[in-house]
Amino acid sequence: MLIETETTPNPATLKFLPGRIVMDASTRDFASPEEAEVSPLAAALFELGDVTGVFFGRDFISVTAAPGVYWHALKSDVLGILLDHFAGGMPLFNPGSAAAITVPMEGGHADDPADAEIIVQIQDLIETRIRPAVANDGGDIIYQGFDKGKVYLKMQGACAGCPSSTATLKNGIEQLLKYYVPEVTEVRAV
Repeated sequence: MLIETETTPNPATLKFLPGRIVMDASTRDFASPEEAEVSPLAAALFELGDVTGVFFGRDFISVTAAPGVYWHALKSDVLGILLDHFAGGMPLFNPGSAAAITVPMEGGHADDPADAEIIVQIQDLIETRIRPAVANDGGDIIYQGFDKGKVYLKMQGACAGCPSSTATLKNGIEQLLKYYVPEVTEVRAV
């Protein structure tokens, strides 16, 4: 089995491509060993001690190294865990872990039903244009709400904590949404 790696705009995060589907639907972000307890794979990666984040995308896994950790030392350990996991046909989540349950994220903004048409346009642009581009960089972006012209988004995976994420939000995503949805005045990260 060959697992390819790609750099991401976040120098602390490396993207691993196992050549197969990782998550059938949605994504999953783990920011701590406690959150990773529902996944044998994520838990094993955190057990390395030098990992501060694990993100499962559709066909990739992004791993974030702790500050001061260099990928030349950590990469082979991560590859070993990924190879063992996928070659052994191990489950991504523990049985009965409720891992597939989606819980609304805190910090979201209640949408006004009067804005339903605008929100559909925003969500469609996020799904068709923005999320695929962000996934290429090893992350994801989640819609959190629309309020008085402001769109609230949450960055995950390689995009969370990336030095260029503010520029991506303001110069890329905000400009695209403003162009196609004139009611959008600003994009904010939550």
